[in-house]
Amino acid sequence: MPRISCLLLASSMLVAVPALAAPVAQPAQEPLLSQKLKAPPAPSAQKAPGTAMRAPNQAPTAVSSSFPETVTVTANRMPQDLSRVGSQVTVVTQRDIELLQRRDLADLLSREPGLNMVRTGGPGGTGSIFMRGTNANEVKVRLDGMDINDPSTPAGAFDTAQFLTDGLARVEILRGPQSGLYGADAMGGVIDMTTKQGQGPLHGFVRLEGGSYSTKNQTAGFSGSLRRFHYMVEVSHNHVGDYQAVPKAIRAQVHDHDVASNRNDNRTANVRLGYDVTDNFDLGFTAHLTQADYEYVADDYSSYPTLPSAQQNESDLKQAILRGTAHLKSFKGVFEQTLGVGYVTYRRHDITAGESDIASNRGDRLKVDWQGLTHLGHNGSFLVGYDYIRERIMTPVAAQTTTNAAWGQLEGHWHDILFGSANIRYDNNSRYGNYVTWRVAPAVKIPGTGLTLKASGGSGFHGPSLNQLFVSYPAYYSLANPNLRAERLLGFDAGFEERLLGGKLTFGADYYGNHVRNLINYALSGYNYTYINVARAQTHGVEAFVDYHIIKSVDLRGTYTWTDATDRSTGAALVRRPRHKATASVIWTPTKRLSITPSLLYVSGWHDLDRYTSMNTIGHDYVTVNIAAEYKLANFVTLFARGDNLGNRYYENPVGYLQPGRSFYGGVTFGL
Repeated sequence: MPRISCLLLASSMLVAVPALAAPVAQPAQEPLLSQKLKAPPAPSAQKAPGTAMRAPNQAPTAVSSSFPETVTVTANRMPQDLSRVGSQVTVVTQRDIELLQRRDLADLLSREPGLNMVRTGGPGGTGSIFMRGTNANEVKVRLDGMDINDPSTPAGAFDTAQFLTDGLARVEILRGPQSGLYGADAMGGVIDMTTKQGQGPLHGFVRLEGGSYSTKNQTAGFSGSLRRFHYMVEVSHNHVGDYQAVPKAIRAQVHDHDVASNRNDNRTANVRLGYDVTDNFDLGFTAHLTQADYEYVADDYSSYPTLPSAQQNESDLKQAILRGTAHLKSFKGVFEQTLGVGYVTYRRHDITAGESDIASNRGDRLKVDWQGLTHLGHNGSFLVGYDYIRERIMTPVAAQTTTNAAWGQLEGHWHDILFGSANIRYDNNSRYGNYVTWRVAPAVKIPGTGLTLKASGGSGFHGPSLNQLFVSYPAYYSLANPNLRAERLLGFDAGFEERLLGGKLTFGADYYGNHVRNLINYALSGYNYTYINVARAQTHGVEAFVDYHIIKSVDLRGTYTWTDATDRSTGAALVRRPRHKATASVIWTPTKRLSITPSLLYVSGWHDLDRYTSMNTIGHDYVTVNIAAEYKLANFVTLFARGDNLGNRYYENPVGYLQPGRSFYGGVTFGL
């Protein structure tokens, strides 16, 4: 691992250093990169390596992100063509979300390489993101530049349970350690989401949908721009009223009562506003607000194994994500700086069946960040930044930590052949100390071919959560540990991407490896259970994809992921990491009005803990086949329908939580 890291560092610096030595070319009013990205590429070039698919003949929608799908913003915190980035990135566009008709984030991400999504039941159940075999709390999730991992949860992970895809313009999945740019929690990678932006004349829509499990969804929104002001507002209500998450074998053991179904009710609003004060100075504001009620079957712990209770637990969530920005261009666009202030708050009230007390969990995060970008003409760029982050919990105890961080990155290229970036970051946390992280990411285009060789290496860390540091339950022999250290990771990946047939066929693969130490475990210490830094882990695997624009009306995409994740302290396999995962999808557009999107997901068996016995067990593999279709009946009316799990595959993921069987949904969208 050290030899690989040194080689990656040397290659990236060979590319990046000449960018500083070269004279800075004076660009016009906008940097060269901004001019280059104004127009989407020609249809034959619209598929980028590692990106999700867009329907043939389908232009980007008016409220999509201002960047095409061949561009990543997350990899180096600035817009860059994917072919020039050494890191492994997948871009999911607004049109992809519409074609697949995935209404929540967990369903959307489940089809992407390198990820394993786990949800305790159907809609509303706790959702976890495992990336490249790392833990769910070792993946950083962001919305419009704001970190949104939940500080109020025991592990500090992001819960996908109540996050809808309505209002999203794009989702970027950046795999591998990214703490050199993004700080704590970015060990496995980063999920970076962007809200739609309004532009052009005022337009709106209303979408109505219904289907299996008493599903009733309504979404409405409007967007546009007026002179220097742009706006986007969307509101959604998603309701599932009859979902059974308890497996049949467990229900058969309950003889004295019926096992109730789960219910989920989610109301979400998205707002994005912007104002161009001058040609070089603009202000922005985004808000994401959620209020959700979830009722689910309680477990009766009076017997062993446990069985479903006759009663239901209730969970109420209130979430707010807010962020404001000020962006200034200076020196004819050579220097850009962005100041951001963000705030996220989570409030949960949990009512446990048979108990009179209501458990409350409240946590929030305040973040102030500044970023300065210097364009070095045609030679690259230099990026610096500063973050101030305050995290706190208010219940069940009051506690907080603060972090001050500074980072820098040098990016450059040589003769449109060799590309690279190198970054370094220093984090100082008021509780668990100082950490220095880094990342290098070179890429080489082989002249005269469509082949690009890519690699990246870096370090990451995950700080202990506020619950692990401060929240104790002496009556239950459970104690916090204020002396916990951060988990540490060193990782790399290397791979290739090949473009053939004039860009119609793109395929690639990469191999990755991660070494994790100081993992936080919950273990017995004396007469009490507490959190301690004792565990080590190793993950490695392969990710592969193929995109094929077969004919004008047909696009094919396939992905494959192989994951091996091991606890190095015990030699046991890490739970909820399936070894194999494969996906396939086709977008067929026989006419301009009709699109049909069948898709397939295969997940192999995995090690798990049984919900009712807490014993080690094996999850069974499964295949699900879905299909989605939409038909533009008129200029302002679109009909849509989808079928999920058409083979009615009976499966649990995780073990003890039944996932949806064959189900059908349909509706209509009215454009205004």
